[in-house]
Amino acid sequence: MKTRFLFPYWCRYLGYACILGHIPVVLFHKMMDYPKPSDGPELFNAHHLFFMATTLLMLVGLIIVAFSKEKIEDEQISQLRLDSLQWAVYLNYIILVISLIFTHNQDFWDIIHVNMWVPLVFFIIRFRWVIFRLNRSLTREG
Repeated sequence: MKTRFLFPYWCRYLGYACILGHIPVVLFHKMMDYPKPSDGPELFNAHHLFFMATTLLMLVGLIIVAFSKEKIEDEQISQLRLDSLQWAVYLNYIILVISLIFTHNQDFWDIIHVNMWVPLVFFIIRFRWVIFRLNRSLTREG
């Protein structure tokens, strides 16, 4: 996997800030129990703009965290990154096929929403877990 398309190492912290900034904003919005808009044709109402802003904030944060370089980016890290990405794509399509089988037409947007988060979240979790295990095994040997 070519590392020239990865973000610099310091961008990971920016990504975590976006992710962690998303959570309290959405929780505050849900606690305030803002009224949901009517099902009218208004595309850019306040609820829709809030949803777009928070979704984009979370998505950008996940992309930055997932595709930031490590401090030491070598062939083994590249292989782990590629392997984790492959697992994430497999899992995403398994979930997509299962959700398409068991949902109705009105749930289509929920499927798309889940399809947007699952590969990035699973990739980050698996990649970090494999690196954690690798570092733990190296400290036991050395």
